[in-house]
Parts: sequence; structure tokens; C-alpha cells
Amino acid sequence: MTRTLFLFDVDGTLTQSRKIITPTMLEFMKDLSSRVTVGIVGGSDEAKIVEQLDGHTEIAEYMFSENGLVAKQNGNIIEKTNIIDKLGDKTIQKFINFCLGYMSKIELPVKRGTFIEFRNGMINVCPVGRSCTQAERDQFDAYDKVHKIREKFIAAIEAEYPDLGMKYSIGGQISFDCFPIGWDKTYCLQYVVKDFDEIIFFGDKTYPGGNDYEIFSDERVKGKTVTSPEHTRELVKEELNRVGL
Repeated sequence: MTRTLFLFDVDGTLTQSRKIITPTMLEFMKDLSSRVTVGIVGGSDEAKIVEQLDGHTEIAEYMFSENGLVAKQNGNIIEKTNIIDKLGDKTIQKFINFCLGYMSKIELPVKRGTFIEFRNGMINVCPVGRSCTQAERDQFDAYDKVHKIREKFIAAIEAEYPDLGMKYSIGGQISFDCFPIGWDKTYCLQYVVKDFDEIIFFGDKTYPGGNDYEIFSDERVKGKTVTSPEHTRELVKEELNRVGL
């Protein structure tokens, strides 16, 4: 029998962006996890992912937070990797200083607080500030679609630090992730690729520059683009039918 892993993004795939999983989706995932092996990979830290899952981590055998820099199986740590060990504090401080300086010069509809969030495996940069309300989040998302605030920000970083060896990935509504090249969501595959014949990944930001693009297009993965949690359920049912479950 083919060993298949169903691997899911969180925002826009299992939940609406930064919102809690709905009861309908939760029950669907509980049923799915009783039939196949389920994994979750997200750019957020573990606490945020657990919050969005409403604490129901049992729906996934594999939990890869921060793109897999914190890797768990059945609640047990497989491995944990730290960006400080990779880049060093001097480089990280220069990078953060540049980002804060850039953000001080851009005008947005509003700005709030927590513009830089330092995570275990990445640095998250948020021009509007992560303490914004949901309404302000939606406002920035719409503004960014027109004015390309995050795209221009990333271009400025790349121009300032062309040899830093960093990758920049737009995810969610308000921020982008910064991490060493190779530390995108494909990082998590090293922990599962040897144990499964097929890995099916479901994600919404599968376009170039989106934080699902690298794993979606990886040759070791069958990538599926979704537009909402409802669409995720439809595509999962199709895959279950295909594999005869």
C-alpha cells in the first residue's frame, strides 16, 4: 500500500488568515487524521499555529512550525534549528536596523506596534505592526495589493544586502518572512521524505514569492493550490478518492 502524507499550510488553507479553525474544518481534519498521516507546516511559531488550531494538535502527527525549523512528531521534538547560529548577532542587528529605518520612511493608512518579530528560525517583518486589529489587517492587505508595500520592501533589502544569503517570502496579510536560503517550507521535507511514497501539499500562496511556492514546486511533492479552507476540503476528498480511501 502506498504510504501517503497529507501536508497542509495553515493560513488560507486550514483556516482563514490568522483566524481560528472552524468546527466544520476541525471535524474534517480529525476524520482525515484517522484515515491518513497528516502533517502541518507553517511559517508562524508553534504558539500561533496551536492557537489557530484551537489547541487541537492531535489532528496532525507531524507539526512543523517556522517552516520546520522546529520539527515535532506526535508532540515530541525531532530537531530545532536557530537563525542566530546561522547568521550571528552582528549580522542580525544590522539587518533589523535597516528594516526599522526603512519602515520609518514609508507612509501607510495606519501603523501600530511590533514591526519586527524574532523567531527561532526566521525574522518576521510587518510594516503595519503585528498588534493591528483585524480591520486594520484587512485594510493593509487591500492597500498592499495596490501599492506593493511588501514587494518594494523586499527589493530594498535585496539591494542593500545582495550577498546575505537570505530568502524573503510574503505570507498572510501583513508581513513577510526572512530566513537563510533553503529554510523555506521545503526544510521540513528532510524529516518525512524517506518515510512516505507520496507527499501531497495543500497551500494557498503557491505563486512565485509566496511562502508556499518552494514546497509546492518541489519535485518530491505533489502540490495542490487552494483558495480557502472549503476548497481544501474539496481537494482532499478528490485525493482520498484517487488513492482509494
